[in-house]
Formats: sequence, C-alpha cells, structure tokens
Amino acid sequence: MKKLFLIIGLLGLSPIFAQEEIDITPDNSWLKAGLVAGVPVGDASDVSSFNLGVDLRGQYLFNPNFAIGIASGYTHYFAKDDFEDFGVIPVAGFLRYYFTPSGLFFGSDLGYGFLSNVENNEGGLYVNPQIGYHNRDWNIYAFYQNTFAENDVDLQTVGLGLTYNIRFK
Repeated sequence: MKKLFLIIGLLGLSPIFAQEEIDITPDNSWLKAGLVAGVPVGDASDVSSFNLGVDLRGQYLFNPNFAIGIASGYTHYFAKDDFEDFGVIPVAGFLRYYFTPSGLFFGSDLGYGFLSNVENNEGGLYVNPQIGYHNRDWNIYAFYQNTFAENDVDLQTVGLGLTYNIRFK
C-alpha cells in the first residue's frame, strides 16, 4: 500500500516537472539550508528522546504562490538507554503554497526515507507536512515527519525547522 501511494505521488507530480522551458532566476529559484529539531512520537518515542538534523532543499517558484522542489538532509535520533542512535536520510520531492510574498505557507515532502544504523530495515515512504512563516530570506516552520519503514516501523516526529534561502545568481 505504501508503494502504491509513492507511485501515485510521483505520477501525479510528473506533469509539473514536464515543462518545456524553465527560466531560473534569483527571484524564482534558490537553495534552502537549515536546521530541524524534534521530539519523537508514537513508537519512536520508546527508543529516542529527541532528534536534530539538517534540512537541504532546492526550490523552483512557478508563480508567487506555488513552488516545487527536491528535499534531503539528515535527521539524527538520540537514543534512550539500552538503544543505539539512528538516523533518517530523506530523498523527496516537495510542494509549497505561499499565501503572500511574506507570511504564512504550507507544504509537504513526499519521498523515501533511508534509515541509518537500523538492522534489517532500509527505510520506507517518507511524508513531512509543514506549516510556517517565510520572508525573502528565512523560513521557520512546524512539521510532522513520518517514515513508514519496513517491518511495521513508523518513525514519527513533531518539531520545528529553520532554513535560510540561498539565491541562485
């Protein structure tokens, strides 16, 4: 079922990426780099007390309100006693809707989350909805991240992120 959602998501986004000509400018395209911090919830809270990570994104703004891009990074889960630290490396596409040039936005990542330092589990479907505030240079947002990994392992986190926009020139 998880693979079906991933395939539907990728096929649904393919017309967006099939544009003939894209003009990349500092006003419509940039890199986003920043930090995330969260608290594991659900099953993940049994083995980890908190997590920290980096958020890396490449974004293309179709119009003043709608953006697409690719997202990656690394989230490190700090383990509780008798467990080992582990991590998630997402490879995802994302959509964002900006209500105004500076203000509220919402969006979501959809892709695959690779697990590190977890035995018998390579990862699974990665979903990361967000709501936040942005301006020309910064984004601050709240998120709920879930990696539906193999063997019925769901790594869920709620947290905050902060990214800086690095403009293409």
